[in-house]
Amino acid sequence: MDSGITAAGQALRAGDPLGALNLVALREDPAGLALRGIAMAQLGELPRARRLLRRAARGFGPRDALERARCQTAEAEVALASRDLTWPARALAEALRAFAAHGDRENATHARLLQIRRLLLLGRVAEAEGACATLNAAGQSARLEAVTALVAFEIALRRNRPEPARAALSRARAAAARAAIPALTAEVEQAGRTIVLPAARLVTPGGPRPLALAQVQAVLASPDLVVDGCRRVARRGERLVSLSRRPVLFALLQALAEAWPGEAARDELIGRAFGARRPNPSHRARLRVEMGRLRHELRPLGEIRATPGGFTLTARGAAQVRLLLPPIESPDAAVLALLADGEPWSTSALGLALGSSQRTVQRALVALEAAGQARALGRGRSRRWLSAPLTGFATTLLLPVSDGFG
Repeated sequence: MDSGITAAGQALRAGDPLGALNLVALREDPAGLALRGIAMAQLGELPRARRLLRRAARGFGPRDALERARCQTAEAEVALASRDLTWPARALAEALRAFAAHGDRENATHARLLQIRRLLLLGRVAEAEGACATLNAAGQSARLEAVTALVAFEIALRRNRPEPARAALSRARAAAARAAIPALTAEVEQAGRTIVLPAARLVTPGGPRPLALAQVQAVLASPDLVVDGCRRVARRGERLVSLSRRPVLFALLQALAEAWPGEAARDELIGRAFGARRPNPSHRARLRVEMGRLRHELRPLGEIRATPGGFTLTARGAAQVRLLLPPIESPDAAVLALLADGEPWSTSALGLALGSSQRTVQRALVALEAAGQARALGRGRSRRWLSAPLTGFATTLLLPVSDGFG
């Protein structure tokens, strides 16, 4: 490899894309195209970066499997940055096999981190945590150590584990300081600010009270029956009942928790769960059925009792009932949380990340645009959605998870 390619690669590793472009801007060979693509990606020119990387991958011959794998990995990273969650994971798996065959441990770790970050965006936190546990960043570059620690930080944050999150953040700061890459240092500091932001609201007689992550953990660790509106679960100590896939039951449970220690009126419960403004005997019969189902689900944690005017929720023993709500009150909070990273999202990527249909996401985006909280760029299939970064609360905890809440 010639000196220009080597110097450009070193500039990119140091976070200097303009210096790299000065060396390879006019080169049309595959190695030069690949470095130009990476430089463009670092400068935010993501569509151009993907085109350059694809040209570079096509230019490498059959004997250049390692170089082609590096191009595939770089293209996967660009796709992740542009929130294209439909990029073929098989290509990245092929790249991993090429790295293993050639002993390229650093790029193999980088490719695995991309896989884990994609899992996190899709809400598959348990899979991401399992994959992260197999990573060993020791002996790797400081940049990779920092990124690995940032991934561990996000997993701990999504799991509501403040102490592991702080430990991961400390490792990320130390590694970023050694790497001396300004963009990486800024990313670490941005992550550090989220740990002290309000992560949830605790409903009290005086109104909702914001809680930081450590305070949320203290509530979840208490002996009380906690109705968690952030993850749509009920829990008491180590026992957990997930209602994330049963929205009617959780709507009834939230209404009962809001009314605790008093009763929730039947008509109010019908309105909250079924959206009926004028309850009729059919709604009341359905309410009895759904209450029976909810009573069965909550049997290990608490009890639901019928009263002359409605229903009451009681925790077993002398425990209290506590209600946690998301840090902001919005029906489209999860969409806002995804847009808050400042990256342009397509409706298909949002739907994939949220587990919703594109039509559902489009309705949410139209409502957010009308409220001035989101804006669209482009037209047709190239349309992307953006939002100004949301401040004052931890958006990470608004994101859905598809594997429960640990």
